[in-house]
Amino acid sequence: MKVKSKVKSNMMTSLDGSKTITTEEFDRLFDEGSDEIDDFIDWSKARMDYPKPQRVNVDFPPDMVRSLDEVAQSRGVTRQALIKMWLADKLEEHRRSR
Repeated sequence: MKVKSKVKSNMMTSLDGSKTITTEEFDRLFDEGSDEIDDFIDWSKARMDYPKPQRVNVDFPPDMVRSLDEVAQSRGVTRQALIKMWLADKLEEHRRSR
């Protein structure tokens, strides 16, 4: 059995077949956060593919671990989440300074 495609060249047809837009228009609507894209997406079949996390072991002195735990607790996050947030901030800062 052959299935009719919803995407033809650079055009997209809504799930109910009533609307057609270009893929560029779809991308623009997506980037703007528009709800109009809902007509073109079957959300029941949508899924996110996240890359498998890579484990990194880092040894910290006990005083630093205690300090990290205090800050993490005051922010209501785990130690791991705090470290990830801080590293992400520093990496973004480094990327912008280049």
